[in-house]
Amino acid sequence: MTFIDKLSAAWQSNNSLLCVGLDPDIARFPAHLHGKPDAILEFCKAIIDATAELACAFKPQIAYFAALRAEDQLEEICAYLRNNYPHLPIVLDAKRGDIGATAEQYAREAFERYGADAVTVNPYMGFDSVAPYLEWKDRGAIVLCRTSNPGGSDLQFLTVDGKPLYQHVAQLVADQWNTNGQCALVVGATFPEELAQVRRLTGDMPLLVPGIGAQGGDIEATVKAGRTAAGTGMMINSSRAILYAKPDAGEEFTQAARRVALETRDAINRFR
Repeated sequence: MTFIDKLSAAWQSNNSLLCVGLDPDIARFPAHLHGKPDAILEFCKAIIDATAELACAFKPQIAYFAALRAEDQLEEICAYLRNNYPHLPIVLDAKRGDIGATAEQYAREAFERYGADAVTVNPYMGFDSVAPYLEWKDRGAIVLCRTSNPGGSDLQFLTVDGKPLYQHVAQLVADQWNTNGQCALVVGATFPEELAQVRRLTGDMPLLVPGIGAQGGDIEATVKAGRTAAGTGMMINSSRAILYAKPDAGEEFTQAARRVALETRDAINRFR
């Protein structure tokens, strides 16, 4: 099954557009996990079990693991997802961007080492920096387009052929790069007008949409701007708001995470 097929099935089976981001910050872990050598693994598995039936995908952010030399725990988390929730896509948030043989190795890292279904990539170096990911025809390449951070406008709003660069990227990916139907785009919930523009330019291409929850993106505006005619088309990501829903909850932190995930999933569904 391809990434797109798996994602489409998850939208339907879980009635959800919610993507749960896995950004493990050990400073914010419950007290009973402090000092444990496998705390990241234990924390993420608990979050996964608490929210899996409410999500359409999980998105581990590689920096949170690599900074703590916890890539081995990330491997175990990805294996846990594949073994226990094989119907849910794993999106490795790595934002890779390099050319030639280096990009080939990054693709192997994402798809062989971690077994991810898709990986986020940076288009700044052009098509040959993205092409190695597209060789894996059953996997997804999720291209940065209009990011949720304010500084994204420094480059993404530069005019290219009479239109903002982010629109040029969206159209380039949709019209030229997506030859195998495996591409998606990152578009932030913090910019609903631009999100709507990207949807108009790309048809039903899937969009990874960060920026709700801790970043303050409006759920109603996001869904109305980015949904397809079928009411799907998005992985709306929430990370910190779910993971750390109740910092003082102790061993009951999973209940708080599930509650927020349920509230977020249902809020999204109200506007689909």
